[in-house]
Amino acid sequence: MQESKEQRVHNVFEKISDNYDKMNSVISFQQHIKWRKDTMKKMNVQPGSKALDVCCGTADWTIALAEAVGPTGEVTGLDFSQNMLNVGIEKVKDLGLNQVKLLHGNAMELPFPDNSFDYVTIGFGLRNVPDYLQVLKEMHRVVKPGGIAVCLETSQPTLIGYKQLYYFYFRFIMPMFGKLLAKSYREYAWLHESARDFPGMRELAKMFEQAGFKDVKYRPYSGGAAAVHIGKKN
Repeated sequence: MQESKEQRVHNVFEKISDNYDKMNSVISFQQHIKWRKDTMKKMNVQPGSKALDVCCGTADWTIALAEAVGPTGEVTGLDFSQNMLNVGIEKVKDLGLNQVKLLHGNAMELPFPDNSFDYVTIGFGLRNVPDYLQVLKEMHRVVKPGGIAVCLETSQPTLIGYKQLYYFYFRFIMPMFGKLLAKSYREYAWLHESARDFPGMRELAKMFEQAGFKDVKYRPYSGGAAAVHIGKKN
């Protein structure tokens, strides 16, 4: 079962990598950029610090972190789709961000020693891994004591009416966008499944605690279409 989800996700992202940024903007009506900006404000990233962006995809959040830590900091982006990373590598090169390293690797088994980073982030990637808790435990392991882990992800709206509209959009409209704009109906139908099955905000906050994080805080965006979770390592 685990291999099949991993393999399927890998194939999805290898296929949609060229259109991923464009599709993200269409699907979220550009909202994902606002959500990330607000999350970065909450994180208050310090210049000169070390950050890891897990499931970094095409490296948008990695780049935002690199700008925040500045030239004296270090940011590592990790993803298991080489095609997605290749898009990110070009962006990083164009921006001349020497403090960024992009690595091919698996979120379930992060290739870093314990207590390596001040900040560890995962943006719209947790729902695609085979075991959410395992990835959160790995994030807890590699973050330094006093550091934070942050997850920005789709969530489960609770408002009656809006909730049904949200699921309708994810199930029917979004895959059509995928077909029209990226010739990838099947791949975008998968993204509906992964969002539908993802835990709600409270459930995910409990998982953060199970993984060892303290002072776990969360906040919904756009009526619960997405949410940010922040946990601290003592």
